[in-house]
Amino acid sequence: MKRGSLFSIFCLLTALAGPVCFAQGLEDALKAVVKVHSLVPQDAHTAGTLGTEREGSGVVIDSKGHILTIGYLIVEAETVEVVGAGGSSVEATFVGYDHETGFGLVKARKPLGVKPVKLGASGSLDVGDPVLVAGYGGAEPAQGAFVVRRMEFVAPWEYLLEDAIVTLPAYPNFGGAALIGRDGRLLGIGSLLTHVPVPEVGSMLCNIFVPIDLLHPILEDLMAGRARKAPRPWLGISSDEAHGRVFVTQVTPGGPAERAGLKEDDLVMAVNGKPVTGLADFYRKVWALGDAGVEVVMTVLRGTETREVKVRSADRNRFLLRKPESPI
Repeated sequence: MKRGSLFSIFCLLTALAGPVCFAQGLEDALKAVVKVHSLVPQDAHTAGTLGTEREGSGVVIDSKGHILTIGYLIVEAETVEVVGAGGSSVEATFVGYDHETGFGLVKARKPLGVKPVKLGASGSLDVGDPVLVAGYGGAEPAQGAFVVRRMEFVAPWEYLLEDAIVTLPAYPNFGGAALIGRDGRLLGIGSLLTHVPVPEVGSMLCNIFVPIDLLHPILEDLMAGRARKAPRPWLGISSDEAHGRVFVTQVTPGGPAERAGLKEDDLVMAVNGKPVTGLADFYRKVWALGDAGVEVVMTVLRGTETREVKVRSADRNRFLLRKPESPI
């Protein structure tokens, strides 16, 4: 089925859902979705994995020009450019990146001439609810979808979402895309395209969205470019899980784990003497030890030898090449 047909079906469903005037809210929300284009230096730490030229979408969330996007589009960016609904390009400033949620924030240096989107309540989204997924470009690239799961999502790069929003059908231009509810409010920001087990269906290619409810507690800090609470301990590794066992797939050059001697293919058996039963459990045990800088004692199996590796954790933000500028 073509996107246009899905879009029409979605509008029909929302029109039947209640007396809310969805059309105007939808029009405003689509205009608030902008293109985000960033250039990252070759020597940036994330250049090797995320590239030096990144493009996706973002959403204007206030009259000051703040644009909410997914953080990997803008982290360590040297220049950021946003393109509004009329096609005009405006330079933007990197404001902040919250590693715990994945949200990123930039600020347009000039007005974009669009009405900011209103933030919704993602906690009210249930499986089966219709939503609209919108990348930059207005109604044409927008796609109707349904929530198929609310689930814990754990990723290799020391990242965990307690209650991620999963939607079908998959939207290809997912990075920074807006998840819009029936009332035209923003419910989430697009993060990933990945296979997810869908009950009674099987493994399906779906989109993962970061719930907008996670933004409210951190928005003030994100706009200021600094967090009031201490950051989580960061090890500087990528990990994977197989049959409940966690193994290291990559060690970040110059990161805490590399300095401590942790190696690729090390099997993580325990953290501070407590057995690890999976990737999410591994992260939670590390984060429970304290703030960034705490020592993490990891029991690992390397080949046939068991050893202890003491990792002095760090603040991930201090590892990045580019820091937030002063608010405009």
